[in-house]
Amino acid sequence: MKFQFDRPACQNLRKALRKEWLETNGLGDYASSSLVCCNTRKYHGLFVTELARPAGRHVLLSTLEESLLMAGREFFFSCRKHPGVYFPRGHEYMQAASAGLWPSFRYRFGDVTLTRELMLLPGRHVLLVRYKASIASPETPPLRLRIKPLLAFRNMHAVIRADRPVDSGVSPTLYGASVRPDPQLPELFLQMDGPFSWQTAQDWYYNIEYLVEQERGFPFQEDLLMPGIFEVDLAPGHAVYLTVSTESLQKEHRRHDLDRLWQEESRRRLQKEEKADSLQKHLAREGKRFLITTPGSTTGRIDSIVAGYHWFGSWGRDSMIALPGLTFFAGRQALGEQILAGMGAAMRGGLVPNVFSADGHHAYNSVDASLWYVWAVQMLLQADPRRMDFVKEHCWPAIREILSAYAGGRVPFVHADEEGFLDVGNEHTQLTWMDAVVNGRPVTPRHGQPVEISALWYNALAFADHLARRFDEPHWQDSVAQRDRMRAVFVHRHWITDYRGDYLADVWRDGERDFRVRPNQLFAVSLPFPILEEDNFAPVVSRVRQCLLTSCGLRTLAPSASEYCSLYEGGPEARDKAYHQGTVWPWLLGAYGDALLRAAWDEEGAARDLLHTLIPLFGSHLGGAGIGSISEIFDGDPPHMPNGCIAQAWSVAECLRLLGRLEKVAPQAYAQWEQALLQGDR
Repeated sequence: MKFQFDRPACQNLRKALRKEWLETNGLGDYASSSLVCCNTRKYHGLFVTELARPAGRHVLLSTLEESLLMAGREFFFSCRKHPGVYFPRGHEYMQAASAGLWPSFRYRFGDVTLTRELMLLPGRHVLLVRYKASIASPETPPLRLRIKPLLAFRNMHAVIRADRPVDSGVSPTLYGASVRPDPQLPELFLQMDGPFSWQTAQDWYYNIEYLVEQERGFPFQEDLLMPGIFEVDLAPGHAVYLTVSTESLQKEHRRHDLDRLWQEESRRRLQKEEKADSLQKHLAREGKRFLITTPGSTTGRIDSIVAGYHWFGSWGRDSMIALPGLTFFAGRQALGEQILAGMGAAMRGGLVPNVFSADGHHAYNSVDASLWYVWAVQMLLQADPRRMDFVKEHCWPAIREILSAYAGGRVPFVHADEEGFLDVGNEHTQLTWMDAVVNGRPVTPRHGQPVEISALWYNALAFADHLARRFDEPHWQDSVAQRDRMRAVFVHRHWITDYRGDYLADVWRDGERDFRVRPNQLFAVSLPFPILEEDNFAPVVSRVRQCLLTSCGLRTLAPSASEYCSLYEGGPEARDKAYHQGTVWPWLLGAYGDALLRAAWDEEGAARDLLHTLIPLFGSHLGGAGIGSISEIFDGDPPHMPNGCIAQAWSVAECLRLLGRLEKVAPQAYAQWEQALLQGDR
């Protein structure tokens, strides 16, 4: 799928600044900006690279100031925001833009049309920016391109000012220059092909503003360092290249070599695009962005999942929830098994890391990541039941260690009660996925027995018993009676009846129930081994549908609750308070779809209704926010504006898995629905 934007869409600055493109290379690096290439976030940049030391992503090249010299005039076609003004105003020359295969932008200056395209080369820390001009009249005077790189050289979470000490040295190279303003960060090579000139002319560009950071309550102004100026002649019909990299490219910087690199990569992407002729295949392609080889990897193989762009790293819980949709159900089974095996190897004391660190000092502070690991193994077998031998060799030992650690009281802040359920945390901890904290206090206290933890634990016990029988380990087989008792106790503790029907308490704690209606109760129905009896499925799904289902995902709290936050906005504290208090999360649609189809007497009708409900998510949303991808969250109230990360791994993964299920249940309705979406205006 290709997302194209015409001249009115590009020149409507208010809307264009809210659409963001993303380009990645499989190493954790990215390039990203708004549709008109005016950075609106501190996380935007044309060359943002993932490092092992110092760990994290770093904005090296923030943006370019670009202009076309023609007939004694200079036409700027880049764009920045400074206090009270946008300058330059390059969007006024923009005729079209597209994203999908790679970002491409077309500008017009009288009889001259200029196209600028960019690519990150897969598996290399190299950015190619390609410029090509065409003319409508032979009378057009000579053309010359002027490019000024604007450098940040900082961690992506920070901003810099001109008073920061920097190494202002610029080293000439055969094809341009290299710079290293911060000795802790890698040398950056800025190089050009064609008949170019480079002039070292260091300067600071002051008070560049980032609109979204201002809205989010973060520092939103910074100064950027310009090390010098490129100028290059533009012959109509012939491309010129700017390369930005942490390697010199001296041996492949001749024009025909750069043309070859560009053509090879564009051909590879075009071939994949020909196969991406459906919404699911498009999401599978988008999902590839989250699968990376971590810096310093000794194998050079993909081994990690980025939770979201721009600012999330690799998290255990997110990785386990996203893994099936990104791999097993996206045609990447071997890769999924590779990551699953690596996750098991990283386990310590029955715990999957919650936060992975480049130095190997991972954080083991999540109560549910290991239980989601068990679910990911189940999804592997659901995708391919023939992989039982793999599970026995690589996953079964980890599953046994998980159960032993949790049941034996070896997991911090977790102990099993006399009925076999897990009590987790205390009033000071946030160990589930609803983990926002404000002023040191949990926003959604869920210590005790959260409903999804009990459901995940029961599912893990039942699956372990199933595997033990397959692997002929009879000592697990006496757990059936215990699980039957757990089911009865679970209903006694969590089942609530009120004037609107039945549902499940979100938390049971010391005999008290949390009566708030939240989506976590779905997992009591949706997991492969549901803790609820079948007769209880429908009321739970019905209550979630009535109170929480929206066109973009599920609310985290029913609007009737006094704590409900309708909008995710304001500064960090206000947004953290809203994060799980009504904000909509698309990733929950995977569990909702599983529960809905399990509870429905008319599966095909239920699938049709859900597809109709989700038209905005898979239609207009894919052309906005993070172009082509699915956002992390949305406002609780209509029109459900997107927010958070512009591309979230578990949003994409669980939506992809959901679509696959709905297509199987209602193939004809799904085909008609998808055709209507694909024919829509993007």
